[in-house]
Amino acid sequence: MLRLKDKVAVITGAASGIGLAATRLFAREGARVLALDLDETALKTAYQPEVLFRASSEPASAGRGDREREAPVVPFVADVTKEDHVAQAMATAAELLGGIDIVLPNAGIFGRHALIQDCPLDEFERVLRVNVTGVVATIKHAVPHLICRGGGSIVITSSVGAVVGNPGSVAYAASKHALTAVMKVAAAELAPFGIRVNTVNPGLVDTPMIHALEHDLAPGDPERGKTILQEATLLKRYVQPEEVAELMLFLAADTGSFCTGAMYMIDGGMQYCLQHR
Repeated sequence: MLRLKDKVAVITGAASGIGLAATRLFAREGARVLALDLDETALKTAYQPEVLFRASSEPASAGRGDREREAPVVPFVADVTKEDHVAQAMATAAELLGGIDIVLPNAGIFGRHALIQDCPLDEFERVLRVNVTGVVATIKHAVPHLICRGGGSIVITSSVGAVVGNPGSVAYAASKHALTAVMKVAAAELAPFGIRVNTVNPGLVDTPMIHALEHDLAPGDPERGKTILQEATLLKRYVQPEEVAELMLFLAADTGSFCTGAMYMIDGGMQYCLQHR
């Protein structure tokens, strides 16, 4: 039985990594998905057969036929730091796909690996704008559509960085700690409408973001950087995006119907290692 049959999901940061894995899994499980990302080239590569939409001032239905409405995935180019883009994305999902039941605010960046005294404040603000303001905007403009459907599930991509303070990651850690507060407030406010809100907190995910960090930790020797990172977990490996997507599916589907206001760690014991080093 398809676990998301007749559901509509909006997933941000959907062109790669966790977002791409979640989009593919959710579509396989019966959901119609609006896959939002800033990277138009990556979207075209990931969802080549589909029609590409962009945030614009056009009505969601302008010039669009029934074929698009039947597509399991609708790729949508938008910037989560621009509120009008997010609002247009939600309106497009509701009109083309029939509503919104599930939202995965997943878009995020790490920023520069730098100590506090070396961290440019404009870089700090950029990370918070994407990782926090972008998530709040996504939730804000999804909520009216979720309420119209009688409830739903919001699964925020957070990080083990929400519970530890790793040197060199002040902007990223601050943003992920902030998402815990966003999740708790949203869970309390939206429970009366039947909307559940949780965070999934991965550790080291096998994505381009973590490979860039390998180079930052050991310039010229990424294999050494990889070893350093994986030694910070009990299981001594990276988590795969597909494993994170499965946890998101549990929380988005009826299997997670009594789960709200909580963090769900999927870090291979990294939290334990960092707290006992």
